[in-house]
Amino acid sequence: MQNHEQWLKAIPPDVGNYIAGFVDGEGSFNVSLRRREDHRLGWDVDPSFNVSQRDRVILAFLKKVFGCGTLRMRRDGVVYFEVRNTSMIAERVIPFFERFHFRSAAKKRNFAIFKRIIQTLRSGPLSKESLEKVVWMREVLNEGHGRKRKYEAHHVFAGKSSETLRRTQLPPNTGVEENEMIKSDLTGDREPRTQSGIRHSAN
Repeated sequence: MQNHEQWLKAIPPDVGNYIAGFVDGEGSFNVSLRRREDHRLGWDVDPSFNVSQRDRVILAFLKKVFGCGTLRMRRDGVVYFEVRNTSMIAERVIPFFERFHFRSAAKKRNFAIFKRIIQTLRSGPLSKESLEKVVWMREVLNEGHGRKRKYEAHHVFAGKSSETLRRTQLPPNTGVEENEMIKSDLTGDREPRTQSGIRHSAN
């Protein structure tokens, strides 16, 4: 089986650039929060990369190229290609878009934030500190466009409204600065980052 580096190098530039352009318009990077009564922190973090389209053939092609993920269809006929495995996101999805860049500023920005979230999740077992970092970064992921979420930051940080949290500067220990993030987005964050083999655990 090809290792991840060999897999990435084997992707033809025209294919990679086509997929990057397609995902720029039709794809998204998301992070869901789920309440977990059996979790010592009370929350579980579920990152995902997905692309939706009515043409199943194109999404099946994406699944074949990435070599991971699943296809599912909604009742209205919309098909989803989705990668939810954190290791596959870190070892396939992120390196792919580090090589084949997005064009739109919004997608570059969201990718940069999502990448930092994945790095935080893979830095060790989920702790109160890392959960807080992820939740704060999630607050600026996919802003606008009628974003709907079941759980927002104020559900995790009891006593503060979502609007209050948005107006508050990110805590200094998140490792995320807005100016740095925007600068990284606009340059495409071209410097490759190596993915560690540290496992992600939510326990």
